[in-house]
Amino acid sequence: MLEIDCTDGVATVALNRPEVLNALDGALIDALLRTLAQLRSDDAVRALLITGRGRGFCAGADLRDDMMNVEQSAAERGRRFAESADRGVHALVRAVAHFGKPVVSAVNGAAVGGGAALALTAHVVFAAESAYFQQPFSSQLGLVPDMGGTWQMVRRLGPARALPLAMLGERLTAQQAADWGLVWRCVPDAALADAAREAARRLAAGPLRALAALPPLMHAALEGDLDAQLDRERDAQALLVQTDDFVEAVSAFRAKRKPVFRGR
Repeated sequence: MLEIDCTDGVATVALNRPEVLNALDGALIDALLRTLAQLRSDDAVRALLITGRGRGFCAGADLRDDMMNVEQSAAERGRRFAESADRGVHALVRAVAHFGKPVVSAVNGAAVGGGAALALTAHVVFAAESAYFQQPFSSQLGLVPDMGGTWQMVRRLGPARALPLAMLGERLTAQQAADWGLVWRCVPDAALADAAREAARRLAAGPLRALAALPPLMHAALEGDLDAQLDRERDAQALLVQTDDFVEAVSAFRAKRKPVFRGR
């Protein structure tokens, strides 16, 4: 169900339900939540890499799972879905988004629905040339994207591209996703694992407190004015200049050597 490897400060978590393109069922979601909680509290883990096994990264929710049961009344379906989302798929997105350490995703194939949203929750997204992204909620299921899909898409693409993609449910190729700015980089299939792992290694060796401060600061910039953002930058910088990593960076610069960051 999950493959986990921890090497060089990078925890690699691979979804391993290849027979269903790594679709999310209750058991897989629970396993991911437990694993992420353990890795987050492990000081030896300095970066997280999420990928999939087989032909797909993640096909989204497994429609055969009990959480997608349509036998109840309409009101009961709504109630059960809200509860399931809070403790399941949306809890998973929050666990990734608030992991507190750099997160990289390596999209090795289909990233559909919630699977696309899960991939895009990472700070750095690599996609293999054969991969694609798709949000078929509205066009095929009569629903809307969830797991933060609307939030990610409109911020990365803008409404002129995000809205038609969600409404029409068309596939977006990995190369087009890179050209449009949805992902960091599109790479040949054979190079995906190495490219994503090298980026994760670089992040794991970096100043973790500064890297953790960056995502909320960048997201705040989308919503606030310049004066407010200058204040946020000032406050973040005032904290970071107190860190051992900043002292190490200055010392290394003066000594003309490479800094060794400890995340303190």
